[in-house]
Amino acid sequence: MTDAHSLRLDGKVAIVTGASRGIGRAIAHAFAAAGASVALSSRTQSDLEVVAGEIEDAGGQALAVAAHTGSDEAVASLVERVTQEWGGVDVLVNNAATNPHFGPVVTSDASHWDKTWDVNVKGYFRTIQACLPSMNERGGGSVINVASVAGERPLPGMGVYCVSKAAVLMLTEVLGAELAGDGVRVNAIVPGFVKTQFSSVLWKDERSAEKLKALIPQRRIADPEELAPLALYLASDASSFVTGSRFRIDGGQLVGTPGS
Repeated sequence: MTDAHSLRLDGKVAIVTGASRGIGRAIAHAFAAAGASVALSSRTQSDLEVVAGEIEDAGGQALAVAAHTGSDEAVASLVERVTQEWGGVDVLVNNAATNPHFGPVVTSDASHWDKTWDVNVKGYFRTIQACLPSMNERGGGSVINVASVAGERPLPGMGVYCVSKAAVLMLTEVLGAELAGDGVRVNAIVPGFVKTQFSSVLWKDERSAEKLKALIPQRRIADPEELAPLALYLASDASSFVTGSRFRIDGGQLVGTPGS
């Protein structure tokens, strides 16, 4: 049986990208509450400092480090700063994402693809690659990639984003297999619709929100905090035999339609 203590992260160091709001913020709070030292990263330092302050006020340990995951130099600097501060990295949550194009794929241009790919896919890879030496030195680690149901089924108007999230799922499986021998586990969380600023255009309007809910058997949109316990499980020793896996958390969206 799983010991409740295995869900703790005492003594662990975690990096969470896209941590200034939404899913990343919720995960950072959960990790800190479980005992981890949490490095918060996004592009805006002032926003990160607000979240770091919330964590510290609750008795946790946090470090705010602005970094653009589309930049090799920024990612390297992020990992170096965390290593200098806390000695290394045990857990990485890749959550930062972008979606500059909305509409049919054929109306997109090269700049949309380049920006989406550089953050949503290459950004995940470069951050993993930067953390690996530290994880290897510390005897292993856990990587959690935040994907999307958009990577498993096309969503209207979000084709470029869908392709990028499908790539995240395959990247998770490939690295799950390649890094298992080094004790580094790589898994993916696959959210459905969540009440975040990133998706606010889809749910803030009442009519749009009702249309979304009609697609979800639970007939509601998730709060970011509902994803945090799953991330905590994947970061902790409770998931020690889990790698290369995807965990859908979508209220049943992709398995059926709600009853009448």
